[in-house]
Amino acid sequence: MFQIPEIDESDKFYHSLPRHLQLLFALYNTMVSQSEMLCYFVIILNHMVSASLLTLFLPILIFLWAMLSVPRPTKRFWMTSIIYTELTVVVKYFFQFGFFPWTTSAYHGINAERPFALPNIVGVEKKDGYVLFDLIQLLALFFHRSILKCHGLWDNKEVEMPDFFKKLKKKTEKKRQSGVTRGEQGVTRRRLLFLSLQTSTASLFCRQRGGESLDSHDIEQVKKNHSKKKKWQHKVPLSRKEQIRQRIKERLLEAKAAIIEVALHIYLPIRQFFYDIIHPEYSPVCDVYALMFLIDVVNFIIIIFGYWAFGKHSAAADITESLSEDQVPEAFLVMLLIQFGTMVVDRALYLRKTLLGKCVFQVVLVFGIHFWMFFILPGVTERRFNRNQVAQIWYFVKCIYFGLSAYQIKCGYPNRVLGNFLTKNYNYLNLFLFQGFRLVPFLTELRAVMDWVWTDTTLSLSSWICVEDIYANIFILKCWRESEKKYPHTPGQKKKKVVKYGMGGFIIFALICIVWFPLLFMSLVKSVAGVTNQPLDVSIQLSIAGYEPLFTMSAQEQNLVPFSQSAYHKLTNVYATHPSAMQFIVNYVAEDIVIAKVKSDASLLWSISPASREAMIQELSNSSYIYVTLRWTLLRNTSLVTNPETAGEHTVKYEDKELKANLIRMLQGTRRESVIIDKLLPKYIRGPSGPEAKMAHRLIIEHSSHPEDLHLAFFHPLSIKLRQANGSVEGRGPQWWVVEECTPGPPPVRCQNIEIVVFNDKVSPSSLGFLAGYGIMGLYMSVVLVIGKFVREFFNGISRSIMFEELPNVDRVLKLCTDIFVVREAGEMELEEQLFEKLIFLYRSPETMIRMTREKKND
Repeated sequence: MFQIPEIDESDKFYHSLPRHLQLLFALYNTMVSQSEMLCYFVIILNHMVSASLLTLFLPILIFLWAMLSVPRPTKRFWMTSIIYTELTVVVKYFFQFGFFPWTTSAYHGINAERPFALPNIVGVEKKDGYVLFDLIQLLALFFHRSILKCHGLWDNKEVEMPDFFKKLKKKTEKKRQSGVTRGEQGVTRRRLLFLSLQTSTASLFCRQRGGESLDSHDIEQVKKNHSKKKKWQHKVPLSRKEQIRQRIKERLLEAKAAIIEVALHIYLPIRQFFYDIIHPEYSPVCDVYALMFLIDVVNFIIIIFGYWAFGKHSAAADITESLSEDQVPEAFLVMLLIQFGTMVVDRALYLRKTLLGKCVFQVVLVFGIHFWMFFILPGVTERRFNRNQVAQIWYFVKCIYFGLSAYQIKCGYPNRVLGNFLTKNYNYLNLFLFQGFRLVPFLTELRAVMDWVWTDTTLSLSSWICVEDIYANIFILKCWRESEKKYPHTPGQKKKKVVKYGMGGFIIFALICIVWFPLLFMSLVKSVAGVTNQPLDVSIQLSIAGYEPLFTMSAQEQNLVPFSQSAYHKLTNVYATHPSAMQFIVNYVAEDIVIAKVKSDASLLWSISPASREAMIQELSNSSYIYVTLRWTLLRNTSLVTNPETAGEHTVKYEDKELKANLIRMLQGTRRESVIIDKLLPKYIRGPSGPEAKMAHRLIIEHSSHPEDLHLAFFHPLSIKLRQANGSVEGRGPQWWVVEECTPGPPPVRCQNIEIVVFNDKVSPSSLGFLAGYGIMGLYMSVVLVIGKFVREFFNGISRSIMFEELPNVDRVLKLCTDIFVVREAGEMELEEQLFEKLIFLYRSPETMIRMTREKKND
């Protein structure tokens, strides 16, 4: 309508500029429009980097003065920030001179990382770029000052001087001119009666009658009259001591009056400042509680995943490991409870809509968080705040919360709090977010109970929860009805293949994955991500008839020889014609197999008592058979498996009389030759992740006792011999057993040290151990069946919920729920009860529900 050629040419020139130049102009304009936030950001960043007392003052002023000022911070705040920053630069520069002890390299090397060293905590330590961020902060402040001056907002008296001081000035001048009495003095509604405090202090020193309210002129006149009266009374000359005493009293009274006057000049403006915030003339509608809650949730997550930054000696700790050992770190618990407690208090203040409590909470929280983060936490962690990245992130996010909280205080709480903030719009995004909100354990219940506690209502807790549940279900139905209106389905048209294969195919794929999840998981976790768990120690033990073990020996370190690739190929060639054995061998690679070489001499002397030895000989003589047991034990890495020790045994019953006679003669000391025990030693054993180490049964080949199949023999004979120390009497002195492995076949046999091949199963990595530890059957019982139960409930429970979920139009029911919220906020308690009874009757009467949820007829 109004076209100005100059403006059109300016627009054409701007659009003709290169893109990157336009981007720079846009960034500059954004910085100009948000110069106030830029100053706040630079001040907070400077404090995060410095973490000292010199930089602590301004962030506190931002959250308790600047952000609470209406409509914007005054000139006094900006001048205070500029002057304080300049003084900080001068102080830091002064303390960089070399005659201070902390400027030496030796002092810096010792105390550089100490959080409570004097230069570190004050902020005057010697370092490169010690005033860099202070100069950037000063530059940002001057930039904002220039912006305010350009817009004429720097010297705006209406903004700089609050109403309190203007009314005070007018009142004082009026009283001086007219000399009004106490009864004629009027006090405006928003003005605090602080003059009475001053006059009361003056009357205390001037000994005036209580109840009179005097201005400064009257006080001076009373002082003069009082001094004249004193002079008249003290015509008698005083001694020098009395004169000195009287002067000291007068000076003390003057000092007290001056101190109280200065304190009042500081206290009363602050009191008036918060009074104006709590009792504003107008209150714009503003509700940022949802944003504050999200910021608290982010801080909650930071504490959980970075808890090690809030405790001592916990930088290398693992929260999952601590919780699995039923140990709760103290620092983690304290920070978690503090964060959760502040969220609960913030919710209570929001529901009660009390600005006074919110102001007190803001002041306490600002001072408490700064004291905790910059004084207590460095002492607990023994690290400076600017060396703790997680704590810096947490503090920066908390500063965003302080800004939102100050904005909420400045604008005031909304008059009405209606429902969840996620239920304001009816679309897919709000639907899925609300469903996710309801899936969080105990969150919905905790919110409902807190709302009932801190909201004035006539409903009982069960009735309140009933209304909340109805409202949630109606909101979900409203979202689906709106989506159906936006994407309508033509009657009589079959479903598209995209929908059928997209939704149905996904459900089929998901159900199949759930059914076969344990098998797939256990197979992939060991074949793809599995870790080889070779034994650290292999020990064997030989005993006869349950008596004291004859032989105990173990193989460690260099005696545990890894299986070479050539030996693995040789093993596969030997069992190439046996499918069952090959099926077992191909599950392992050469790195999974270990050869345990056990020495033939026992590690311990045979410490059987003579009585037990005689009993053993007597039992062998009277029995027609003997039992020989060979036990083996594998010790593995405790960090990879829950059962570090696994064991197995092989017991053989021998009825050979010659073997029994040879053993008896050896025990009696009449036989020195070795005794061969056939088919006792299993050549291959398996080291699973469980507690039992079994023999590799699949490598047992039938007819392996034939001469041509001796190389396939699974069980090898053992040669045992009781050896006695040289020089000892026969049957007395130290004795030990010598056990050797012999080659299978007819005599003569060749014996040597025992060699056992151990096949070690792969184990899941520690990150997946919490699932793999259940095993296949455990996963089926704990995961598949539980999920299947929920899925079955969904498919079986549809018919029971048709009446309440297949509602064509839920607008009237939704309006009834919102009406309950509105009358509750308005204080109409009787009407709230009536509407709740109407809602309950609606759900009890199917005919009424059908009438209430019919589609609206278009005339």
